[in-house]
Amino acid sequence: MVHRGGLLLSGFSLSGTAPRTLFAADEGRRPRLKFGVVTDIHYADKEPTSTRFYRESLEKLSADLDLLEPHRPDFIVELGDLIDKSDDIDQQIEFLKRIEEVYAKATCDRHYVLGNHCVETLTKSEFIENCGATAAHYSFDKGGVHFVVLDACFRGDGVSYGRNNHDWKDTKIPAEQMEWLRQDLERSGKPTIVFAHQRLDGEGAHWVENAAAVRGILAESGQVLAVLQGHSHKNDYRRLDGIHFCTMVAVVEGSGAENNGGALVSLFDDGSIRIEGFFRQSSYDFGGNSPASLSK
Repeated sequence: MVHRGGLLLSGFSLSGTAPRTLFAADEGRRPRLKFGVVTDIHYADKEPTSTRFYRESLEKLSADLDLLEPHRPDFIVELGDLIDKSDDIDQQIEFLKRIEEVYAKATCDRHYVLGNHCVETLTKSEFIENCGATAAHYSFDKGGVHFVVLDACFRGDGVSYGRNNHDWKDTKIPAEQMEWLRQDLERSGKPTIVFAHQRLDGEGAHWVENAAAVRGILAESGQVLAVLQGHSHKNDYRRLDGIHFCTMVAVVEGSGAENNGGALVSLFDDGSIRIEGFFRQSSYDFGGNSPASLSK
């Protein structure tokens, strides 16, 4: 949905305000492409909880975009929960339009992953109709790289989330989308990055129920470099079946400009990936012994 081998892991946690060059030895390398990532913005015009400051997400997202803009990313992706819950449909749409006004300031393509809060009061169609999104799950190519956006906002019985019909812990990618994923990767044959909201790297409340089966499809393709995901609000990293699973920090958590998160992701011809975090987002350097090289 778009508008307009070995691991080298460096886990710096930055509290500064902008992406910076972390790996001096590689300063001469030019990335094949760059993109921005933010997640769990949870904008709503309502009082904060003990940890979530919903109104501040407007300024936090604006700050993230300001930091990314000088790096001229090829696109930006938000990994879900762009808005938080309201019991009133019209109010929920107003929340969405307000945060969309900020997100639309990005001068590159914008991508959207559906989060459980995005479709807690709204249907998926209503969410898509009121922002720059165009589909719930889809794929696209950029710079010789394939990107997949997954939609795990389905109950275990296959019913799609929408209009207060689900428990957020009951999440599963349905069989039809699984088959689409398998065929999409087979058709592409390109090095691939996957975007998801609910996590795919384990088991528990924040993980997709059939995550292991999804990982099996990704691993079988032999071309997936990494999965970027959100939902649990904290930095986390795992490597499974040669694929890097990076969980990104939430924008909404904590009050004040410093309690924010986002990243600039750079992809290189040898298959290495650099995630340069800012604010509370950790930074990583994934070495080039990945399932597929970008060089052709």
